[in-house]
Amino acid sequence: QVQLTESGGGLVQAGGSLRLSCAASGRTFSIVTMGWFRQAPGKEREFVAAVTWTDGNTYYTASVKGRFTISRDNAKNIVALQMNGLKPEDTAVYYCAAQTRLRSGVPLQRGYNYDYWGQGTQVTVSS
Repeated sequence: QVQLTESGGGLVQAGGSLRLSCAASGRTFSIVTMGWFRQAPGKEREFVAAVTWTDGNTYYTASVKGRFTISRDNAKNIVALQMNGLKPEDTAVYYCAAQTRLRSGVPLQRGYNYDYWGQGTQVTVSS
């Protein structure tokens, strides 16, 4: 089992910044990839960013490229999402997720890939 705890959400004005953190505990040695997803009211959950745990490769959805940065600290088992240039459309509940099993042919952007999820943290961007 892997437990994930997010922190760092809040209310910010458009153009502002927030930093989300996700602390992993438990069987962290089994983590392959860590990702961030978000879900806005009335919308489906969507992929935001991911980082592979061993080699640190990063992946972003197009709408956040150049504004968001995902990073990981393997020693502390923490993954962070630095969000700059926030827009009202970034408003959502943000979820941290951990992949512990490889699924051949399934893109990292698919929520199906992830085995453990955090409880979510609210990010609200006012215009």
